[in-house]
Amino acid sequence: MPDFLLEIGCEEIPARMIASASRELRDRVAAMLSRERLAAEDVTQFDTPRRLAVMAAGIPSAQPDVTEEVTGPPVNVAYKDGEPTPAAHAFARKAGVQVSQLERITTSKGEYLSAKITKQGRRASEVLAENLPRELSSIYWPKNMYWSKPNERFVRPVRWLVALLDQETIPLEFEGVRAGKTSRGHRILSGGDVAISRAGSAYVDALRSAKVLGRAEREQRIRKALDAAARTIAGARWREDNPLLDTVVNLTEFPSVILGGFDPQFLVLPDEVLVTVMRDHQKYFALEDAEGKLLPHFLAVLNTDSDPQGLIRHGNDRVLRARFNDARFFWETDQKKSLLERLELLRHVTFQKDLGTYYEKTQRVQRLCSWLSEIIKQSGMAVRPGVIHKAACMAKADLTTELVKEFTELQGIVGGLYARAQELDRSLPEATRFAIADTIYDHYKPESTEDEVPRSMEGAVLSVGDKADTIAGMFALGLVPSGSKDPFALRRQANAIVKVIAEKKLPFHLSDLMRDARAGYQGSEAEKKFVDDSKFVDSVKSFFRERLEFYLKDVRGYAYDVVQAVLAAGADDVVDVLARAEAVKQVMHMPEFLAIGAACKRMRNILKQAGEKGIEPARQFNATPGSDPEEISLAAFLETHAHTIEEYRKKKEYRDALMLLSTARERVDAFFDKVMVMVEDQKVRTNRLALLRKLLTEFSTIADFSEIVTEGKA
Repeated sequence: MPDFLLEIGCEEIPARMIASASRELRDRVAAMLSRERLAAEDVTQFDTPRRLAVMAAGIPSAQPDVTEEVTGPPVNVAYKDGEPTPAAHAFARKAGVQVSQLERITTSKGEYLSAKITKQGRRASEVLAENLPRELSSIYWPKNMYWSKPNERFVRPVRWLVALLDQETIPLEFEGVRAGKTSRGHRILSGGDVAISRAGSAYVDALRSAKVLGRAEREQRIRKALDAAARTIAGARWREDNPLLDTVVNLTEFPSVILGGFDPQFLVLPDEVLVTVMRDHQKYFALEDAEGKLLPHFLAVLNTDSDPQGLIRHGNDRVLRARFNDARFFWETDQKKSLLERLELLRHVTFQKDLGTYYEKTQRVQRLCSWLSEIIKQSGMAVRPGVIHKAACMAKADLTTELVKEFTELQGIVGGLYARAQELDRSLPEATRFAIADTIYDHYKPESTEDEVPRSMEGAVLSVGDKADTIAGMFALGLVPSGSKDPFALRRQANAIVKVIAEKKLPFHLSDLMRDARAGYQGSEAEKKFVDDSKFVDSVKSFFRERLEFYLKDVRGYAYDVVQAVLAAGADDVVDVLARAEAVKQVMHMPEFLAIGAACKRMRNILKQAGEKGIEPARQFNATPGSDPEEISLAAFLETHAHTIEEYRKKKEYRDALMLLSTARERVDAFFDKVMVMVEDQKVRTNRLALLRKLLTEFSTIADFSEIVTEGKA
């Protein structure tokens, strides 16, 4: 079977977009091949800044023929007095057969005519030429470019296409470019056009000889070059930075590394400032000594094989020196006005056009954090409300600094650095000032699910309060994220709230948090534009449930059914949800719980069917002389152990509670084996429904076991 190759070549794709687009193209092509009965043995991707490629090994050269049975009109319509009617003739023509070849089949609706139709498979090249343009145009890009024709859109102008089945060119056209056998090599290091003799490994080999490497090869080459360059400085090592590494891998096709340096006098600036300038603005790797102290050197990744005369290194040195001079100037200029003095300037900095200024946000966050601090104190956890109050006051003041205006990535960090460097209040002990500085420094954390949470309890409270105020205001205005659109990064901020609460074990309930955050806008001009309370509550509840589900499943790694089970029993207390999820994870594979899960499904179905018929359970179960021994036994179990189970729940000793509940398995099995619930006698029926409702409630307070997948686990 032939190999398939598709390469779309274009102008340089933004580095941040390459990985997701390459995966999407691979998945789309793989799905299309399966859908069109051309499934491959293996589908892989290849990408560089100038191309996206997909390689599929061993696809059929043509679709297999498919025979389908098509149902036609009823026999009593197709024949009259034993002769075929126009309906029979029309069906035969549609099926492409003679009337005499039609067959009769019996269905639940009666006897019908049928015909077997064989669809001849098409050549793979025809199918691919027809379907691939649609897959290419369907790739999601955060931003597209449009050119000569209104319907032509892609991330960058398309320059060439390669589409091959082994050595055969597929007659494919996309955005006015026809596919051929010619790719292009490295812009500088190759002669330009590269002939691709056939699909498969020959493609990768041809590009390699034209100084174009695949992603894995580029990363390995960069790592080795960084190590080699760092070893030329005694005791030095390059500072590991995976996001930056991903970026430079996606900026190059044949990378190399050069070592540069800067004046040691710049080391008086904080490391955060120097590293941000090098990493975010110049894409340089910082060098440090064994203790992690920054060294006056940097490593730059080039998209070429060398810098023999040192011209590139000299240029990079000069650019970095200018950047560092700017940073030093901004740092020194900013020190002329303290963070406290900058607070009034926030009256002129817009937070959101309908939600007012950052000065107003600061006041709201201070009030919200005061409430949150009180909740923490009442729970018995140590917290310093004064530190949080002062930190919240100054947390956004660095938005008015020249350093943050130039290097926006440093917001929050600069505030923390300035709070540490400046004498904010002579009466404050140094330790308290440093605690305030650390709280400001950390309050944007975590910026992703991989990022660390704030180091202190005070930083955690300010982080949660700041993000909750933003989410509450946006949701109150009806600015809810939808699909892939989230212009205010509300999902990221909600993920951060969940992560901080979970890892710091904060005693916050999400509904109370968002209610208090919205209350901060009471009496403001913004409130006049808010949606009604019930819509706000519903949308926020659904939103945070999704974020909590994401955290449990994708960050903590709990199985999907465990997540659904615990969230069905309550999704408001993050710490409690985690405790319940861990308990369920520990017991869910035990035979007792697999059986109870099946029983819970049965109980829920019986109660649902009863409700649909308008049958209400009794208020409570009462044993009668006519009650079966199995229902009396089950009721006795609940009466005997209900108090103990409740005590376990109050102490969050959920595993012990579940283990005690598991001892009801034999009684539950016996009940369903011997007792009929939906009997004719109304009093007996409603009494037994009450018992099922009580039993289901006891099991479902920790997790809804009817959500647990039991098939295949026994």
